[in-house]
Amino acid sequence: MERVLVSGEKYRALVKGRRGLGPALSRLGLRAASVPYGCVVWLRNRLYDRGGYRIFRANAPVVSVGNLTLGGTGKTPCVEYVTRYFRKQHRRVAILSRGYGGNAGRNDEALVLEDNLPDVPHFQGADRVRLASQAVAERVSDVLVLDDGFQHRRLARDLDLVLIDATDPWGQGYLFPRGLLREPAAELRRASVVMLTRCNQVEASERGRLREAITRLAPKAPLVESDHRPMELVGLDRAAARLDRLRVQPVIAFSGIGNPGAFRQTLIDLGANVIGWRTFPDHHRYSGKDVEELRAWADSQPADCLMATTQKDLVKIRETQWGGKELWAVRIQLHLESGEKEFHQKLDDAVNGFRSKP
Repeated sequence: MERVLVSGEKYRALVKGRRGLGPALSRLGLRAASVPYGCVVWLRNRLYDRGGYRIFRANAPVVSVGNLTLGGTGKTPCVEYVTRYFRKQHRRVAILSRGYGGNAGRNDEALVLEDNLPDVPHFQGADRVRLASQAVAERVSDVLVLDDGFQHRRLARDLDLVLIDATDPWGQGYLFPRGLLREPAAELRRASVVMLTRCNQVEASERGRLREAITRLAPKAPLVESDHRPMELVGLDRAAARLDRLRVQPVIAFSGIGNPGAFRQTLIDLGANVIGWRTFPDHHRYSGKDVEELRAWADSQPADCLMATTQKDLVKIRETQWGGKELWAVRIQLHLESGEKEFHQKLDDAVNGFRSKP
């Protein structure tokens, strides 16, 4: 089985404990580097907590969707879920995001959300306070969904939803760069709601331990359990196909996302016979050379193969010729396993409570 290791994947393998003297020494260096990083994070949070940094309030309620770790917790399907929830109430929703990995303000998450939510404006940029004002003024938005907002404390929020990936909840237990934690797990106490994602990929006993740990860290926040369910296969021309196509033909797959292992596991769970696999860094911008190499790779595989990727990758490539092979993306939707009633109540309270504020 062919697989290309790239810098992001090598880094994950290193922090997860790759064996050998060299990797061990590298982890020691990363551990030392995480100390000043942790000090800066702690100081920044305390300044926001105590009024040392100004927090700006938008003229509309803000619901933040964020996480504690670097990439791969499934924020995009959750942002889509929250947005659809408010759209069903006929509210004018806008999405605000930093736009990591984007080109001229558009990145893969924005393109996926644009495809799945064509009637919802998506504002991207570094200054999300300005974006909030722009969304309200230009689109008369009455609900703002802040994508990847847990660490962006400059914009006040009416609900802080924090996602934790059940398959790697604590980023190997270390702050970046030794681990994948963006801030200490104790900061989960700021959360209004905690959502455990990819619950279907861990054993019930592990889920129980995670529930206990989360309850200790955020005792006042409702805990919602969810999984990411594949819904269909989608193509570039908005064509759709049934998921069982993955079981009929051998599959070669590639991705450039934060947690490529989760995508591969999704394919396996769907019954796919994955005979070829390639990965790229998170938010990878596919160059002409990348596309040519992928095309040559596809052409070298058996003729009856089906080619699979994620929606985030499909929207960035927009390429239809793959050595005679079909290219499909697996469309994912968030499904709530437990805590739905409490979660919806929190969403409603965030919006309704905003109206009573002076």
